[in-house]
Amino acid sequence: MGRVDRPRGKLKTDDHSLKVIPILQDAPYYARKGTYYSSKNQISKAQIFLQKAIELEPDDPENHLNLACLLSKTGQMEEANLIFKHIIHSMDRDMTECYYYLAANYHLMGEEMEAKYYASKYLHENPLGDMAGDAEEIIFLIEMQEEYRGQGDHSLSPVENETFLKLIRDIKEADFDRRLAKDRGFRRSLHKGLFHGSDVLKEAIIRLLGERHAEKGIDLLLEFVVNPWVKERLRQVALLELKKIGLHKSCLVFEDNIIREVSLQEHKMPAPVWKEEWQEVLECAFSNMKESAHYSDDFFEDARAIWIDFINHSYPKMPRIPNPETWAAGLEYCLARFHFLELTQKDLAENYKVSEASISRIFWRLNRTLGIERKAYQNMLSLLSGDDEEDED
Repeated sequence: MGRVDRPRGKLKTDDHSLKVIPILQDAPYYARKGTYYSSKNQISKAQIFLQKAIELEPDDPENHLNLACLLSKTGQMEEANLIFKHIIHSMDRDMTECYYYLAANYHLMGEEMEAKYYASKYLHENPLGDMAGDAEEIIFLIEMQEEYRGQGDHSLSPVENETFLKLIRDIKEADFDRRLAKDRGFRRSLHKGLFHGSDVLKEAIIRLLGERHAEKGIDLLLEFVVNPWVKERLRQVALLELKKIGLHKSCLVFEDNIIREVSLQEHKMPAPVWKEEWQEVLECAFSNMKESAHYSDDFFEDARAIWIDFINHSYPKMPRIPNPETWAAGLEYCLARFHFLELTQKDLAENYKVSEASISRIFWRLNRTLGIERKAYQNMLSLLSGDDEEDED
């Protein structure tokens, strides 16, 4: 058996007067070969065969279209656009898909005026075409960007950010709910902080809106997650708050460069991608723990569980880890406190060659996020209760 993509050159026949039948290597043959290699992502071969097909049948617009699509795929968009225009102006005016491909290429090239023109041209020529929805989306995104740019720079000054952030952090729940419901000026200020404030202010507003569950606050969050120009990390924070609220209706979300309608209850939040620095913390902690007589195998699993739990709770706002030794020492101290081991911060500071103050700082950060001491106390009560039951037996 030969390779399916390689022409054999000979075919068997029952007519013994003819030994072989040559394969006709015409333009359709080269076009098929070009399409085949394109599907295999063998771009150079695909381009050779498609150009050969054009050489043999220069008046067939399909061959030109296939080559232009291949050039677009490889980032040669200017060359592709010349071919799309040649097809639509000089070969076949009914191939309106060329207008959409031109719009898509110009959009990727950042040439918005041309992209909007050709997307509109496609919709005018083929309003019910297969690509009508995509063309409308290109126009929508460009118009949103035009509106956003037309508003000018309304970013809050550092003083405004600090003042607003203090207000958000100090405001009483009842006062916030009342002003959100009845004070239009307050809602406008929230909107401005959410879209034009610092990242710290934006996140504080998002989390407060999520905590209060107010209808007008939910509307602000829904407006935020569909906006293409907000930072993806903050979008995910807003989606998480909406998910916690238990919103049952579908909502629009900007995702993968398009606007999608999603059900929040079924929508999967992106999992944190495991980073090398997170692994370094675990390995550093394990390395030190292996030198100690305190730990059995179960303790290593507990340390891993504490660390993964902290990452999942913190993501996507995971802190920087410039010094894995400090975090490893803090993690081991958490483990010791959880199991009531006789291990001090001074002991760990000597082992890891870090300061006691840094261990204390990391421990309290882990403890604040995970409630290590509270869980340890509950476990102790549970164990004591179990011991009492055994004594009674």
